[in-house]
Amino acid sequence: MSKVFTITSGLENMGALKTGGQGSVYKGKRTGEIITAIKLLPTPIYSESSDDKNFTRFQNEVEKLKKVNEQPNPNVVKFLSSGITETGNFPYIEMEFIEGPDLEELLQPPHAPLFAIKEAIKVAEQLSNALAHCHRFNVKHGDIKSNNVKFNVHTGNYVLLDFGLAIMSDEDRRTSLRHAGAIEFMAPEQNEGRMYFETDVYSFGVVMFELLAGTVPFPLNDKGETSRNAVMLAHMETPPPNIFTLRGKALPESWSTEKKETEMQLPEWMFGMIYRCLEKKPESRFASGMALHDYIVQNSVWFNAKEGSEQVKLLKQENKRLLEQNKNLQIELQKLSKGKKSSVAQAEENNEIIAKPVSQAKKAAKIFLWILAGLFVAAVFVYALETNNKPTNNTQTRSVVQTDTSNNLSAEEQQQVNAQLQNAKNLWRDNNKEAALDIYEQLTQRNIPQAMFTYANFALQNKNDRINCSDAFDLLEKANDKNYLPAKTLLGFLYAYANDETTLKQLNYYQRCVFPSNVSKGAHLLMEATLQGDKTAAQWLDKLNAKQ
Repeated sequence: MSKVFTITSGLENMGALKTGGQGSVYKGKRTGEIITAIKLLPTPIYSESSDDKNFTRFQNEVEKLKKVNEQPNPNVVKFLSSGITETGNFPYIEMEFIEGPDLEELLQPPHAPLFAIKEAIKVAEQLSNALAHCHRFNVKHGDIKSNNVKFNVHTGNYVLLDFGLAIMSDEDRRTSLRHAGAIEFMAPEQNEGRMYFETDVYSFGVVMFELLAGTVPFPLNDKGETSRNAVMLAHMETPPPNIFTLRGKALPESWSTEKKETEMQLPEWMFGMIYRCLEKKPESRFASGMALHDYIVQNSVWFNAKEGSEQVKLLKQENKRLLEQNKNLQIELQKLSKGKKSSVAQAEENNEIIAKPVSQAKKAAKIFLWILAGLFVAAVFVYALETNNKPTNNTQTRSVVQTDTSNNLSAEEQQQVNAQLQNAKNLWRDNNKEAALDIYEQLTQRNIPQAMFTYANFALQNKNDRINCSDAFDLLEKANDKNYLPAKTLLGFLYAYANDETTLKQLNYYQRCVFPSNVSKGAHLLMEATLQGDKTAAQWLDKLNAKQ
């Protein structure tokens, strides 16, 4: 059978995988035996120069996708190359080939017509992780649907595919969606050609609805224009149906009565999350994949721990016991401290009696802190096992004991640095901010952690416009690598609360920047800082654990 297209030299077209209005996906083979997936876009490019606006736009969007790839994510397909086909002049992107079924196939026989709750939560965690990763790099997917999410049989991960719509021009995108888009998964605003982060969030909600109910909220009866318009109108005006009712009807007859009862116990947080994603107005949904992923992680960690970890249950019981013990010891201490005896001997006796509960109370409080930290770490550990996601760089896990805590300065040099830092502090206090920033900038270039922290912190607070948010965040990382405790605490806070709009609003000077969200990493840093004696870190960690 002859091939319709030659992709490019060394990249063989092995036939179509799927076709649609957003372009066609072909199975490809590089020189050797490497199998890939090639996405062909429908609009030809005839001139590979800056004069051709289609070529320029294509190049710009591909650069965005490359940035997504700079930090590999186990739930986002890898991009391998891009170019223009030798036949037809069609722009293409080449991606890794994911072997395994997509979600649409996993809802068809011989599989059950819906997902078990535990597996649906896994999909929610991993698909929202993919969205968070893309949105962090300002890439909107625009075509989230069940056959664009594959189960990788080699890794056990769910992977988001097909970024063809993300790199189309606005006009091509509107035309494509109008005639061949998956209308069942499209957000109301897409019918008007608009696409936001919240658009992906809406389509995510449709996918999760489908997995739990066995059907999308508004099914397409046929491919006719009348049916498509009806579905489009339903997305814009009709509330989604009751997911519990649909799930009850779709439960397989082959499941036991006990399993059916268990599988009807949909967590309240998940129910609420789906309907929030399906709000008609974009501003009523989660603001981005980052906010969505944080919400899911915060709720699913404890759900998974409750389902699968007896150790966490025991830790909770021990935590409760220690709290009660500490409370009783404090009451006893207060009673004893009220007693007054006149003799020195009696006073010494009292001191001995009081010392015991004081020591016990301190010991209990110390143990409680370790248990509190252990609870969160245990829950995060369970989450990591469930999602099968591993850290992608060395900054995601740090030990409590870190190296590089000094700057190899002599005593005299350190004294000079301290004097400069104090001078900068005084200048800032006296409102001579530019002079203060000059000093902090010079010391930052010398890798002085106190200066790096302050210089970065002022930038994040919108008090220093000499560096951008990204560079400031990098400086915090470097100061933390030198084990500078305030940097560790602030970094932990920003990671953990990046999408907590209420908390950031209270600290309005941190609203200038968009911070990368990583709740587990933030908790880990706050725990380290707490164990090193930082009271502010302890307060943020307590609040974070209370949210769980």
